[in-house]
Amino acid sequence: MTFIAAATLALQSQISRADENGVSLWLPGQFGSLAAAPVTPGWSLGVVGYHTSVGASGNVAAARQIQIGQVPATANVNLNANLSARGDLMFISPTYTFATPVLGGQLAIGVIGVVGHLDTSIAGTLTAQVGPIVATRNGVLSDSLTGVGDLYPLVTMKWNQGVHNYMVYGYGDIPVGSYESTRLSNIGIGHGGIDFGAGYTYLNPATGVEFSGVGGFTYNFKNPTTQYQSGIDFHFDWGASHFLSKQLFVGAVGYAYQQVTDDFGAAAFLGGFKSRVFGLGPQLGYLFPVGDKQGYLNLKGYREFAAENRPEGWNVWLTFAISNAAPTSTVTPTRRAITK
Repeated sequence: MTFIAAATLALQSQISRADENGVSLWLPGQFGSLAAAPVTPGWSLGVVGYHTSVGASGNVAAARQIQIGQVPATANVNLNANLSARGDLMFISPTYTFATPVLGGQLAIGVIGVVGHLDTSIAGTLTAQVGPIVATRNGVLSDSLTGVGDLYPLVTMKWNQGVHNYMVYGYGDIPVGSYESTRLSNIGIGHGGIDFGAGYTYLNPATGVEFSGVGGFTYNFKNPTTQYQSGIDFHFDWGASHFLSKQLFVGAVGYAYQQVTDDFGAAAFLGGFKSRVFGLGPQLGYLFPVGDKQGYLNLKGYREFAAENRPEGWNVWLTFAISNAAPTSTVTPTRRAITK
């Protein structure tokens, strides 16, 4: 049996993450099944359609109103309001995997771009007090945006030892996307950042069983517009699958995300504004030839739970990837498609 699959692109959407105003560089779920398995050398292209629907209340809604200038950062805030957001985004990732080994492993370099549409709203009652002045506001704030996001370079190194596969990666944010601190909806995040981590994939051709896990840390640079700096984040993404045939596999995916240091620049009533979330859901993958290339489709979804200081909801990812097909004489299980 030939095992071929693709992990998911690094997708960035301000409406579904944590840290400053519920937004961070790393999107939980970026890595999945076969994340550390070697790929076929050469160019590959991945395209992901992403839909998400999330909501939040309390501090997350208050922090967003402070960001857009509706509430002074020095105010004492009592907020009975809900933030809701929906997004439809498309991510494109060209990647080149080198055939010549580097440090005994397989080097790949790629970049990820994003375009899409976001809708965000906050509805409820807000009471803010600055000194002796108390102001109360009822109503709805809403905002929509169609635009482009930041650029996200990604470098991976992978090693194979039989059924065991290992990976290290480096990932970053070049803040060139659509961003204004006074908007509710943004596709860019307004600041740079770097992320480093490592992963492992167990892939057994004899049984058709696969499991992958990838963990990493994100360091966020200061947002020059708001003078806000998000804390350091830890994330762990995993995927498990079983191949029913050479072309079809089913399985489960999940993630855990925890901010480990406080934010700097948050309003006093927000405290450290550390964020957390977990996600769990199913996945389905299908492999098929495209001329002399290899095509790949993957559908996966996550339901989020146990969130703190970030929006919580659900998201669906539909991935299409095309890459070089592996030689028919290949013995070592390989994965070809978009990087991750």
